[in-house]
Amino acid sequence: MLLADRGYDADWIREFAMNKGAWANIPPKSNRGDPIGFSPYLYRARNQVERFFNRIKQCRRVATRYDRLAGNYLAFVQLASIRRWLAARYDAML
Repeated sequence: MLLADRGYDADWIREFAMNKGAWANIPPKSNRGDPIGFSPYLYRARNQVERFFNRIKQCRRVATRYDRLAGNYLAFVQLASIRRWLAARYDAML
């Protein structure tokens, strides 16, 4: 599933997602002539993804991408994700 905001409402993006085997859940622009399938319920998950990325970008190394190699950057993104998960688990126990 491809979740994107209204700025990505284009037919070629929807076709590209369909060719890759994904369903595009993008809210239609106000000037779209033909109606398109859109689920506001599924679109709410996009907010959780956006908030997650904003939280891991609190780590300066993730936000500025100091690493030259993509593998090193991915490893630190994973470490930042684990750190956020552990902090949430610790807060839930208190």
